[in-house]
Amino acid sequence: MAKSKSKITDEMRAVADELYHGDAVCKEKSQFLLSEVGLPNGLLPLKDIEETGYIKETGFVWLIQKEKSQHRFDKIDRLVQYTREVTAYVEPGKIKKLTGVKTKEMLLWINIREIDLDDPPTGNINFRVASGMSRSFPVEAFQLEEGSANVSIPVDIDADADEEDEEDAGVSTAQSTEDVKAGATLEVKET
Repeated sequence: MAKSKSKITDEMRAVADELYHGDAVCKEKSQFLLSEVGLPNGLLPLKDIEETGYIKETGFVWLIQKEKSQHRFDKIDRLVQYTREVTAYVEPGKIKKLTGVKTKEMLLWINIREIDLDDPPTGNINFRVASGMSRSFPVEAFQLEEGSANVSIPVDIDADADEEDEEDAGVSTAQSTEDVKAGATLEVKET
C-alpha cells in the first residue's frame, strides 16, 4: 500500500522548535512532551516512529510512524489504532484537534478528537469525539511504568478504519506554516 501524502510540510519542519528522527529518540521525546504537559506518558504508544516535531508557540505536535499500528490498553480493555501520521495541539492537561487516533466501540472505529484531564483532578482522563460524546478512564491506565516497553503492533487495518476516512469524516487540516504558527483551528464537521 502506498504511503499517503503527509500533512506536515517542509515549512512546518523549518519552524519547528524541536524536530527528531529515529524511533528511540522520537519515543523518548514524545513521552517527555506528554509528561511536560501533565498527561500520562503512555497515551501515544506508537511503533517505529520516524519523525517527531513540535512548534512550541502554537503547541502543534506531530508524530510520523513507519506504518499504521494498533495498541491494546489492557487495563481498560480498549483497542486503539494510530494512522501513520498523528497530529495534535497540546497544552497543559489537554490534547486538542487530534488526528490519526481511533478507538473501537462495539463494531465501529471512532475518531478521538480531544483528550483532557479532569479539572479539578479526579484521577480520570477524558476522551472526546467530534459529536461531543466522551468516555473517562483512570489516568494510570495510560501511564508507562519506569523501564517498561511501549509495545504496539503494526497491522493491516481494514477498510472500515482506513486512514482515508479522515477526509470522509469532514476533517480539514491547516494548509500552511502560517496557519500552524498562528494556531489555526482544524475544522471538524459532523457527518
